Amino acid sequence: MLALEVQTRDSKESPDTIRARGAVPAVVYGPKEPTQSIAVNAGVLEGIWRDAGETTVITLKGLEGDSAGGGSASGGKETLIRDVQVHPVTGKIMHMDFYALEKGKKIEIAVPLEFTGDAPAEKAGHVLVKALHEIEIEVAPAELPHSLEVDVSFLHEIGDHITASQIKLPPSASLITDAEESVVSVAGHVEEPVEEPKAEAAEGEAPAEGAAPAAEAPAKE
Repeated sequence: MLALEVQTRDSKESPDTIRARGAVPAVVYGPKEPTQSIAVNAGVLEGIWRDAGETTVITLKGLEGDSAGGGSASGGKETLIRDVQVHPVTGKIMHMDFYALEKGKKIEIAVPLEFTGDAPAEKAGHVLVKALHEIEIEVAPAELPHSLEVDVSFLHEIGDHITASQIKLPPSASLITDAEESVVSVAGHVEEPVEEPKAEAAEGEAPAEGAAPAAEAPAKE
């Protein structure tokens, strides 16, 4: 788990003022948590966002009453990143939402899939069709995976496939996505027919048998 120092702030303070001092305005909320307005060092937050994404538990330190509820043993509030607003030009984080976890409660979350291995089917010229890029699970926060591996090295022939139920989950996790839903499958490579350009009759060459003769040009008077 990652830890992040935050500062509580006045919700009436202008976001532009917060950003001007090198911080990012953010909020923390949860099912049993009052919404708190916070500010986080922009440089530190950028690094956390790159490492954590939305599937890593982040312990926020410096919150009001952070020893209660979903606090960790070392103090702080265990959270997940739920929403990020990014500047469309600079790509810098403009605002972030943190979701406070309930102690002892599992969470429902969509976890990205990471495809690993080399599929013999691809080497044979077939195509891998990746139907899903994430699956939804319910899991204890302590066992929340950053991603789930899908080993495609078992795919050999057309029709071979991997379903959601075949993906290895953490011990505390249960699958929410339909167990029989296809994650990746092998399909045959279909080549589009290439149309041959029609050959035009050379000048002076007789038209093909059965073809109508060309009309004669009218005589000049």
